[in-house]
Amino acid sequence: MRQPSTTTAAVWLQVSANLSRRGRKQRRTRRFLKMVDSQRPLTVSRSNFGIRSPQFRARRVRVLVAALWSASSWAAVAATHDIVIRNAQIFDGSGHPPFAGDVAIDGDRISYVGPRANLHARTEIDAKGQAVAPGFINMLAHPEESLLADGRALSDLRQGVTLEVMGEDSMGPLTPTMKARMRERQADIHYDVNWTTLGEYLQQLEARGIAPNVASFVGAGTVRVNVLGERDVQPTPAELIQMRTLVRQAMEEGALGVTTALIYSPNGYAKTPELMALASESARCGGIYIAHMRSEGTTLLEAAQETIDIARASGAPAEIYHLKAAGQANWGKLGALISMVDAARASGTRITADMYTYTAGATGLDAAMPPWVQDGGLEAWISHLKDPAVRARVIADMRDPHPKWENLYGSAGAGGTLLLAFKNPALKPLTGKTLAEVARVRGVSPEDAAIDLVIEDGTRVGVAYFLMSEDNVRRQTALPWISFGSDEAAPAPEGVFLKANPHPRAYGNFARLLAKYVRDEHALGLPEAIRKLSAQPALNLSLADRGMLKAGYFADIVIFDPKTIQDHATYAQPHQLATGVSYVLVNGRIALKDGMATGAPTGRFVRGRAWSGLTGGGCRAKSSDWTWSG
Repeated sequence: MRQPSTTTAAVWLQVSANLSRRGRKQRRTRRFLKMVDSQRPLTVSRSNFGIRSPQFRARRVRVLVAALWSASSWAAVAATHDIVIRNAQIFDGSGHPPFAGDVAIDGDRISYVGPRANLHARTEIDAKGQAVAPGFINMLAHPEESLLADGRALSDLRQGVTLEVMGEDSMGPLTPTMKARMRERQADIHYDVNWTTLGEYLQQLEARGIAPNVASFVGAGTVRVNVLGERDVQPTPAELIQMRTLVRQAMEEGALGVTTALIYSPNGYAKTPELMALASESARCGGIYIAHMRSEGTTLLEAAQETIDIARASGAPAEIYHLKAAGQANWGKLGALISMVDAARASGTRITADMYTYTAGATGLDAAMPPWVQDGGLEAWISHLKDPAVRARVIADMRDPHPKWENLYGSAGAGGTLLLAFKNPALKPLTGKTLAEVARVRGVSPEDAAIDLVIEDGTRVGVAYFLMSEDNVRRQTALPWISFGSDEAAPAPEGVFLKANPHPRAYGNFARLLAKYVRDEHALGLPEAIRKLSAQPALNLSLADRGMLKAGYFADIVIFDPKTIQDHATYAQPHQLATGVSYVLVNGRIALKDGMATGAPTGRFVRGRAWSGLTGGGCRAKSSDWTWSG
């Protein structure tokens, strides 16, 4: 139990004396009792306080002892705060039922969370009828380019997201060649590549002024390209040491761990031992391994086992990106996958996962073609496709019912492949059509149409693949180790963003969870959903002082109406903002007010625990030198 200071005790002894002399002080005490009646009482001798009035004794003892026990709470009540949120239904992120209360904020931190109190502030927010919760964490976000065009991250801000966690690949470390390719491959959003390391990129975002907090993993594929280029080659021992060094440097700049996306080239050229080596380097820097697995379909269970094996070899936890059983033939594998994860966790290897709340994924036509044709990178891939013999071989592979690679086109079919984004203005009218429709109009096979579109556009072409079972999606939302990520950019329904269609998850992933799966279908309760959106991902990422409404924690807060929160984005009309979120605070500053973005640069670069700028920061000798949550 915390003990009151001598000064505080003296003050309250004097208060006791005054109260015993004047009856009018009794009225003040009654008012104060309403504020502190819920505080924990202690057994105290009345002689300690010189209490003489029998009829008033019990109340005064309760008041005085509560104040002595919690002097800091009294200070929070008496002070003038920066912001107070009143009349709230508080969901603190723990998963426990909500309680009625108030929240006070001073600077970038929460200073009070508790029962309704007589708080005073320079800015007061009335949250009557609304939920107040920790800001939501987007566990797989892709605003790497969208934040360079618009720092508001409006599509996510309107859903209560306060932290964007980037992964699969990373924006550094870069070589001069990688920088040149990044410039050449830009589509609708254009920007200068004036950074080299991942830390420099994230620092630049913060300096530009952004609404959300940002964090990132370092890409295993990124460091692979940095050292080996985009070819299908294996590293020598010396090259693997270079790659490990780049991972360590990124971790000490603030990365959260190491990430990869193994269905894409050149990431998929990495063998398991290479990934184990990079994950082990990340682990001794306090970071986890997080992956888009090598398969989410035909070899789903084998891919999950590889992920578990990498986690065990590294000595650190692992997370599976956008958990799914893709393709109707694989829908029945979800139960076995869940059992594998549960068994790994029971054995002491912490495996978690995240997901989006839709039955279609979104990526590119590179996921429709075999890895061998993409050897050498985008430009080499396009060049290879122009060779008639190569083209014929690619088409044969695309039609193979039992491919040895992850063929999303084969699982979705031409009718389930929706075209979303083109670079070539002449092709933009095809946005929103299926590959089957385009093939029919052009009078060619869907495979030929896909190849032609990649050549004509000079890009991988953005597409959505309809792959998942709605029953599986609903089941996954309730898994205790699931959190949520949009796997999308953070656009706005204006300007450059209207030149292409995103997946609707960009505008609706989190609101859809709360509206469809919590409120309408009762797949899980609201306290648990909020835990999965806040405290759980913060714990998985080992983020200090984030993810809960708790005194001393950073004031990342969302205020929303559980009865009205709603996603509106569709595949046909994806640029529609969610509704129902009234306020978003990031680091104690208001980023969204009455549903409108303030434009304030509230966001920061949230660094991992090996950041060299921390006291005692830096990597350690081994993963067991860190504490990992269960």
